[in-house]
Amino acid sequence: MNRRIPIALLSLLLAGCGSMSVPNLWPFGDSETSERSRKPANATEYRCDGAKAFYVRNLDAGAVWLIAPDREIRLDKRGEGQYGTGRVSLEISGAEATLTDPPAIFTNCKRAG
Repeated sequence: MNRRIPIALLSLLLAGCGSMSVPNLWPFGDSETSERSRKPANATEYRCDGAKAFYVRNLDAGAVWLIAPDREIRLDKRGEGQYGTGRVSLEISGAEATLTDPPAIFTNCKRAG
């Protein structure tokens, strides 16, 4: 009998929590705040065929940091506008780029904005 009372009280407390409004407890602005940009700082966005996109950030020594949908990786400079490591390669020519990250290939990529 004594064990049933704490369980009943816990059930009532948890049921009451469901009616609380989370935005009232959030101290960092109102809940209507618009979503922040997902673009990484100091990076260039490329939009490609098939609604694909990736970001490139320039690093020291001519290397770039590739921010792809599934990972981030450093690509070393291989030649003029060519970067890569292992099987991953990136070619940039003006405002256009092609990313090969087997098995994925990002084609007809254009610098956004």
